Amino acid sequence: MRDVARRFGRTVYCHRNMVNTEPIAGVSMQRAIQALERDKRADLMVWLTRGGPFWEDDVMYCHGSDEYLEFQDRVVTDTAIGEAAYRSFHGNRCDLVSAIPSEWDFSPIEVVWRREGEELDDQAARLENWRAPGLLEGALRDAALPLQSWDDLRNASESRFEKLTFARDCFKPLEGFPFADSTAKRCIELLGVLDRLAHAFNSEGGRTSEGHDIYQTYFTGEKAWFSDSSDTEKYNFHEKFTFPFPGCPEKSLSCPWHGKERHMNFRLHFSWPIRAGEPVYIVYFGPKLTKR
Repeated sequence: MRDVARRFGRTVYCHRNMVNTEPIAGVSMQRAIQALERDKRADLMVWLTRGGPFWEDDVMYCHGSDEYLEFQDRVVTDTAIGEAAYRSFHGNRCDLVSAIPSEWDFSPIEVVWRREGEELDDQAARLENWRAPGLLEGALRDAALPLQSWDDLRNASESRFEKLTFARDCFKPLEGFPFADSTAKRCIELLGVLDRLAHAFNSEGGRTSEGHDIYQTYFTGEKAWFSDSSDTEKYNFHEKFTFPFPGCPEKSLSCPWHGKERHMNFRLHFSWPIRAGEPVYIVYFGPKLTKR
């Protein structure tokens, strides 16, 4: 299944501790691996000990041990199931692959993110759990292709998010930079949050409970994904924060609000505030504008 995923440009992540688990009660992973043919045994050990990739090393996405992620009455924090759900909650859909025999020989797996301590509503994610290479291959063949270039990012963004309006040259700053998969995925996640917030209004024009949750989760606090620029930055970089109005270049639009991408230190600038029935303009994705 890992090889199937790789052929379709996808990645299967595992945990560094997987090599120390018991795939069958009373049988260690290393003992089970010894029963394989030599070539398979070597490949599997390299994957589980050195090759990875290991999801807990991906600090941009990795959930914290203080998150309460639950499947039925079972806590799945610090597990691959919890991590896949956490990424899905943040707009980066992930599914699961499981070996058989396994206690997880069923699909889908529904995970609930309990958030009472944060005074936010619980969220739920349904994860597909693939247990056979043929079924996984069929699903990946039918799925959208992964992003492989900045042009793919632009095309996917413009076609996927109905509430967002993109300036014609908003992705132009990416020209000359080598394509980075993690940066493209982060951009899609940021755009997904803005699109969800733009949808989260009631008939009276006020935010729904989901809208309030989105705002509290992504726009407030030290770990906020989005923030306004400081007053000093607005003064010193006023011209850089001013963009041609999409579809009406004789007008201008000030967009100091931005989403953060840390791998390449990029920023996503957009119009603010987001109001019911009004377009959300995406005007820039590229290097941080406040660099001197």
